[in-house]
Amino acid sequence: MPNKNEVLQGGCQCGAIRYEVSGGPLQLYVCHCRECRKQSASAFGISFIVPLTALHVTQGEPKLWSRPTETGHTLDCAFCPECGSRLWHQRRGSADILSIKGGSLDEPVDLGQAVHIWTSRMLPGIILPEGSASFSGEPDEY
Repeated sequence: MPNKNEVLQGGCQCGAIRYEVSGGPLQLYVCHCRECRKQSASAFGISFIVPLTALHVTQGEPKLWSRPTETGHTLDCAFCPECGSRLWHQRRGSADILSIKGGSLDEPVDLGQAVHIWTSRMLPGIILPEGSASFSGEPDEY
């Protein structure tokens, strides 16, 4: 995971939205749930958990879309109104943290220390790294 003093930059595919994240991540998750697979159009989603105060939008204004979660919460999802790239999401009512979508960062994150969640929904053929932390569903602190 990145250094706690590092400032990371990211944005959408078209460049209309740009952001910086300061202070490093609290946690890094690889999520195998159906919604993250749909959102990422891939085998899993990457969630880079940071304090809300660590995110600074430096260009553009994202739009929000909200959806219910399997655990009964509502997720507010930020995306670029031009290209549609998902950038981050936040569980409604959770004012202190948000989840940056790992693929929106300019530099790729090292998934070596990532915690795998919703492994009960993992696609066949995916093999977790030996010794990695994992949860069959959503951990309490997520």
